[in-house]
Order: sequence, then C-alpha cells, then structure tokens
Amino acid sequence: MFPLLVLTAKPGGNFRTVLRSMQEAGLSQFYWPVRVYYEDTDCGGVVYYANYLKFMERARTECLRARGFEQDQLRESQGILFTVHSAQVDFKRPARFNDLLEVTAEIARPRRASLTFFQEIRRAGETDVLCSGQVHIACVDAQSFKPAPIPEIVRSELTNVC
Repeated sequence: MFPLLVLTAKPGGNFRTVLRSMQEAGLSQFYWPVRVYYEDTDCGGVVYYANYLKFMERARTECLRARGFEQDQLRESQGILFTVHSAQVDFKRPARFNDLLEVTAEIARPRRASLTFFQEIRRAGETDVLCSGQVHIACVDAQSFKPAPIPEIVRSELTNVC
C-alpha cells in the first residue's frame, strides 16, 4: 500500500509552501509513476498542458484506490461520485516524450462534502517541480449530482495520517 498523508492547511496558505514543509519534515507522500507517451505531447515535443490534468487525475484515483476505495464501487454501494469542482495549476517546466514522471497526491482540508488535493509532477528521481496544482473535489449524489456528505467510512479512512 502506498503511504498517504492528510494535512490541514491554514486558511490562505500557499499549497507549494505546505508541500515544501512536508518534504523538509520527511513526511511521506503518495506517488504515482506516469510515463509520457508520444500521444501526450504537442507539435513542440512537450507534454500538452491539458495532459498534466490527466496525470493528476490518475494519481488521485490511485491514491483513493490505495486506501481501498474504487470509484465505481463508491457509486454503486454509497451512491456518491467525486467530481472536480475547481483546479489551479501552475506550469513551470516542460515534460517531454518518454520522461518517467512522479505525480504526488496529498489530501488536505477534508470537509463534510469535499476534499482538496495538493499535487506536484516531477521527473522521477529529480527535485525540480514541472507542474503543481490544487484540485478541489466535491462529493455529489450519483443520481442528482447535488452536493452530498462524504460517507463516514470513507471520510475516516481518508483522514487517517499514515
């Protein structure tokens, strides 16, 4: 199982500062490897900007899976879906064809009906951040798509510090 760290950021806090302080403290993060395929690049030979969002989505999904939650099963058994409400993404350096990337996913600010993920993308084994983001996820009813509380069984597991 992959390590997962849950934290609560101070209101108005900068997510890059939060991640940096976690790394300096030696705290574990969830990492998901992603290989850049030719289809991920644009005519300039670098990863097309929208694909960074796809890479982050994969890491969030795998982060939930590592905690024992399959999204299709949550829909069926709990009647909920996790949907992206908003995303802030900062592009710093390009990734290129065949790069092996590490995508982090950190759950922060778990609320009654939402989660915020802090995410970074780097080349494997390197420290320079290529892309960073903060993604706000809403929990919604699978039928009505209206906000719904995160079930306690899910919330308690996601808020445990590893």
